[in-house]
Amino acid sequence: MVQRGFTLIELMVTVAIIAVLATLSLPVLEVSRQRAREADLRQALREIRGALDAYKAAVDAGVIDTRPEASGYPPNLQVLAEGVAFRDKERKGKLYLLRSLPRDPMEPRRDLPAAATWALRSYASEAAEPQEGDDVYDVRSRSNKLGLNGAAYSSW
Repeated sequence: MVQRGFTLIELMVTVAIIAVLATLSLPVLEVSRQRAREADLRQALREIRGALDAYKAAVDAGVIDTRPEASGYPPNLQVLAEGVAFRDKERKGKLYLLRSLPRDPMEPRRDLPAAATWALRSYASEAAEPQEGDDVYDVRSRSNKLGLNGAAYSSW
């Protein structure tokens, strides 16, 4: 009489092999997840920095108004998504530089508004010691963790 099925030893060997394969694949999965978050960070920084430069260009071109003593950069990040009134009152609407403000993908707290997830640098501060101020000249991540390239996210 022929019996069909697996023996207990065969099942245990199979489970052990699957466990070893799963253990080996977890670090690869974690690196790919980190790589995706880093790509999101690069894209968000590129978007915000592009919008900051576009705001400055609009001020320099006289498209939007600013205070005479101001640097020409926006007073906060929300302005980029909320829009700025045109200098020419005949022109209707606002100048929108971002559809929405991206969040810092390295920020673990999801209860913070998007603008609060970024560390800001004003035009008046030095690059070596970035400080917040009356305007937003640049943004960076608040995270001090190291990226896959060995540099802290806050220095990107």
